[in-house]
Amino acid sequence: MRIGIVGATGYAGLEVLRLSAAHPDLEVVMATGESNAGKKVAALAPALAGLYRDLTFSKTSDVLQAELDVAFLALPHGHSQGLVPTLLERGVHVVDLGADYRLKSASDYLDWYGEVHTSEQLLALSVYGLVERHRAELAGARLIAVPGCYPTASALALGPFLDRDVVAKQGIVVNALSGASGAGRATSDRLHFSRLSSNAEAYGLLNHRHTIEIQQEIGGELLFTPHLVPTSRGMLVSAYARTTSAKFASADAMKMLRETYEDDPFVVVVDEPPTLKDPVGSNLCFVSARVDQRTGWLVAMSSLDNLIKGAAGQAIQAWNVASGRDETLGLPLSGVTP
Repeated sequence: MRIGIVGATGYAGLEVLRLSAAHPDLEVVMATGESNAGKKVAALAPALAGLYRDLTFSKTSDVLQAELDVAFLALPHGHSQGLVPTLLERGVHVVDLGADYRLKSASDYLDWYGEVHTSEQLLALSVYGLVERHRAELAGARLIAVPGCYPTASALALGPFLDRDVVAKQGIVVNALSGASGAGRATSDRLHFSRLSSNAEAYGLLNHRHTIEIQQEIGGELLFTPHLVPTSRGMLVSAYARTTSAKFASADAMKMLRETYEDDPFVVVVDEPPTLKDPVGSNLCFVSARVDQRTGWLVAMSSLDNLIKGAAGQAIQAWNVASGRDETLGLPLSGVTP
């Protein structure tokens, strides 16, 4: 399959480049980066020099004329909407790593992103690319909306319990930690070494854009608070929900997780609380849970690599399923230790 990676100079785009090189059915014929057009991939990302010695970045608009089977879009919010309609008309399948086609209601884009959606007719066509929860819907999908990293970690931790009505759908609290790569390559005061090092801070209080995406996916109302921590990669979620039965215990919660994910190669149910570092370098998501019967609260936990299972790896996994391939093709099943 001839693929193009649009926005390949960002962290997620570079990760799609890296992972695609290990995929037996993906041939990267184009990588775009507007401000780096004409520069070799190896010059911008020396870590990829052994994979792409001669590949040169193109302008973003070049993707509209390129002969491609699949386009992976790794662009800031709002930019995909100007490309996707034309790509689909030309018969190119689209895997969008941005937020442009994740939400099903156009009004939610206005409320949470402050912008009118310019191709809302395609929202009904897009399939949410969280394989573990939408595998059947993904079969044959032409437009895949890759979930955000926070929604992925949150939905995989909480979803099994909300799906079975063992926890209340209101009053859910999600606290999450993310490495600095989740903020992208653009610099800001928060990402300066002197501020980031040995620090941790909450951001996006009360109105982080991923709130509506998580709510849409789990079918519940939540308070979401993300935190930036001084690591390059990794994500750790601790989520809290009220149980609906005083008899529901930790053993029941763990059994529920194991039954839910027994056939999912990239979700690992662990007895001990997952750590932020466990999945780094892999497409794995670690999940665990406890129930505090004294207070009636479920604690659901998860960890993943925000650039792999939270972005590029998930994109390839979803495309694998959509195209009828083994979902593990080209994806790492082990992390980096230490």
